[in-house]
Amino acid sequence: MAKKEEYDPRLAAARYRTGGDTGGTGGTDDNETDAGAPTMEQRAQFVEIQISQAIRRGDFDDLPGAGKPLRDLGRTHDPNWWIRQKIERERLTGLGPPALTLRTEHVELEGRLDSLHTEQEVRQTLDDFNRRVIEARRQLQGGPPVVTPTRDVDAEVEGWRDRRAARARAAAEEREREAAALAAMSRRDRRRLRREQARDLRDPRR
Repeated sequence: MAKKEEYDPRLAAARYRTGGDTGGTGGTDDNETDAGAPTMEQRAQFVEIQISQAIRRGDFDDLPGAGKPLRDLGRTHDPNWWIRQKIERERLTGLGPPALTLRTEHVELEGRLDSLHTEQEVRQTLDDFNRRVIEARRQLQGGPPVVTPTRDVDAEVEGWRDRRAARARAAAEEREREAAALAAMSRRDRRRLRREQARDLRDPRR
């Protein structure tokens, strides 16, 4: 009597891949319509083998986004996610329903305020933003519901002042550090530094 062949999942996977018999049981059953077809376990083992081999070859090294957190992880489901991502990715302005355009503007509002130079400009920008949020909430233009909150004008102005003062302090400290470093240089090094700075001004591409 012939010795029954011991089942080897790797061999079975290889046979399945090449279209041969799985050889898992050493025979077939006429009553089984799927005799010779790989089982789910065999297919899973084959996939695991392929993944392990790819890892050893380094196929998954240096993939885009490796080591970076997943985007939007933990964010609630947004049925209009694809529209929002297109607007954010391509930096589109004035396009899409107010629910999405206002949400994008809400995220970028602080940076926009920091580019302004006077408190009056900040207040006017905030008043305009709040007005458009309130109008959109009334659903006069249709579209998905607006969940963007209005901004507290006085609190935002105070935050704008604080950030402005912090930037001024950081700039002053940087100038002090540069002055101290320049004072510590020899006269020769200072002349060389000035020549390099002059070249950079003449040719910004350097």
